[in-house]
Amino acid sequence: MNGLGGLNRTPGGVVIGLVQLALPTIETPADIARQTARIVELVGKAKRGMSTLDLVVFPEYALHGLSMDTRDAILCDADGPETRAFAQACRDNGVWGCFSIMERNPHGNPYNVGLIYDDTGARRLYYRKLHPWVPVEPWEPGDLGIPVIDGPHGSRLALIICHDGMFPEMAREAAYKGAEIMLRTAGYTAPIREAWRFTNQANAFCNLMVTANVCMCGSDGTFDSMGEAMVVNFDGTVIAHGTTGRADEIITAEVRPDLVRAARAHWGVENNIYQLGHRGFSAVRGGAGDCPYTYMHDLVAGRYRLPWEDEVRVTDGTSCGLPAPTRPYAPAFKNAAE
Repeated sequence: MNGLGGLNRTPGGVVIGLVQLALPTIETPADIARQTARIVELVGKAKRGMSTLDLVVFPEYALHGLSMDTRDAILCDADGPETRAFAQACRDNGVWGCFSIMERNPHGNPYNVGLIYDDTGARRLYYRKLHPWVPVEPWEPGDLGIPVIDGPHGSRLALIICHDGMFPEMAREAAYKGAEIMLRTAGYTAPIREAWRFTNQANAFCNLMVTANVCMCGSDGTFDSMGEAMVVNFDGTVIAHGTTGRADEIITAEVRPDLVRAARAHWGVENNIYQLGHRGFSAVRGGAGDCPYTYMHDLVAGRYRLPWEDEVRVTDGTSCGLPAPTRPYAPAFKNAAE
């Protein structure tokens, strides 16, 4: 059930629009300004085309394209002319919006940032991508954890970005903190198509959580992004899917956070996120609440190391033309997950 793409929104439902935005070529500040105006235009188009729309989602790299360019001239600030234009577009159209910027970082490489504004233009979520797509992406690893916010119509909403979604721990963390809807924005290209599909479904099913996912679309003459907008229900079924690869197409669906809450409360079999911390509750009262996973203990203790660690050959970005880093990781802020 998706309410005919959101045309028929039920009480408590949330209508999401995923914009398979045409992949731009960005080289100058003027290009950034033009692309900002294009995104603002599409916010209005989305709301006019679907009056029930609650949240419009733009892909990762919607503003900057896939050049991985770190020149200061085309970077953005979290409170800059581009983000102010996005906030104003949400306010003018009475819709929530999710946007992507590459943000200046005075202490290191730029951050890959996702922003969500509500229908009054207030910023409600700021997220720094935790897992850049190494070795290709030069972005600083995020240091703020995964925020979860109150979204439209009482929903609980989280955002992760692209490669983040390949780590099941990311979706689990979002759900553990209460997310009922998890957005995943991306710039992925066609070789990742199958992995994109099954991880979007697994992230939903394993956590009894709706996932709403969208990539850039089309070609900039070098890269070809795939679109592949997907809305996946909490049971892992796909309820909307952009399969045509048509740039600027907006894929819409109604999702039901109330049914997510009901499943989490009433499912016995396959209530996996609950059962992770209550192993074998049919045998022992309340289930086992220990942590039997070596990798979790080692990661927390700072000694994460694979049995084949010494055999790994790609451990920096030099294969993609990036200089080998020399400084160690030093988060600017205390991790929000702590």
